[in-house]
Amino acid sequence: MIFQENLFLSVVFILFALSAVVQLFYYLRIYSAVSRYIHPATDNNKQPVSVIICARNEAENLRNFLPSILDQDYPDFEVIVVDDCSEDDTYKVLGSFLVKYPRLKISTVTKDPRFTHNKKFAQFIGIKAASNEILLFTDSDCKAGSPHWIDGMTSGFDDKTEIVLGYGGYMKRKGILNKYIRYDTFMIALQYLGMAIRGIPYMGVGRNMAYRRSLFFKKKGFEGHTHVVSGDDDLFVNANSTRANTRVEFRKENHTTSVPSATLKEWIAQKKRHFTAAPYYKTGHKFLIITEPVTRMLFYISFIILIIPLFLWQATVAIFGLRIISQITVLIPGQKRLNERGIAVYSLFFDIFSPVINSVIYFSNTTSRSGKNKWK
Repeated sequence: MIFQENLFLSVVFILFALSAVVQLFYYLRIYSAVSRYIHPATDNNKQPVSVIICARNEAENLRNFLPSILDQDYPDFEVIVVDDCSEDDTYKVLGSFLVKYPRLKISTVTKDPRFTHNKKFAQFIGIKAASNEILLFTDSDCKAGSPHWIDGMTSGFDDKTEIVLGYGGYMKRKGILNKYIRYDTFMIALQYLGMAIRGIPYMGVGRNMAYRRSLFFKKKGFEGHTHVVSGDDDLFVNANSTRANTRVEFRKENHTTSVPSATLKEWIAQKKRHFTAAPYYKTGHKFLIITEPVTRMLFYISFIILIIPLFLWQATVAIFGLRIISQITVLIPGQKRLNERGIAVYSLFFDIFSPVINSVIYFSNTTSRSGKNKWK
């Protein structure tokens, strides 16, 4: 009877309930996979590894963080730094490391006003220069989680494995922006790691991932999206990862941590660059990625519409509470697993606004054009 009396609110309630079901699926099936995952035992035969880092005007970051890569406790590895048209002291910093670290190799890309390029070109130069089959990628502003980072990230390679997805977080700083950056990174990781665990790998982050050199050349590298500003990491994984050839590795000692954006403007520019890759994902992956934030927005909006007139308020509050409890029980252990403590309380607040923030940034890309050679 109550549904017949108010058709509009009845429809809203149905949408509210359906969106809650979808949300519960993401939290209890996909996001929870990270905290429940047990890394399989591996017999690491310690294959030779090439670590590849692309750098453009990163002298200070290389000075601070490159030693954490070069000092790894691993028997056979090389570190290739591609100095991509740097105009600061990058070359001098790398030169000073060459004296101490024979494992370091430097490839230099010279600036040519007739030829502009994005990060993929520098990445390709590094891959061509690599001597080993196993390639491990990180960035110049990243610090390895432990001296066993290489060992951990490459331990999952066996005869079937061609891609290993890791976790790359951001360093803890004061301020609400830093908390939001860490929350955003954490939620993205819950999704791509969780989906990979569930057999649907769709992306990785260049701050911490590995794949086989032979896979890169067999699949013709970045062919099909060389013109895209970003995508040297996620689009390559999206095009070439499968349930059978992809594994995850996110134990704390195998994380990397990066320098976070210091200003809102800098972070927005970074997000815009990342979003340029989104249209090139496989259709099924795009559907799974978009469905969660869309149903989240629908969940909160419909809740407000229903609770103001107290329409079926007992059922509405019960459904809302079930979703929130599920969220908390998944996020807290997930944050511990990915070493992102201190953002649990903020997550409940950020959860409401992040779909709106991401939507505004994404659609603003349609009215602005990023320079093709700006890859960070």
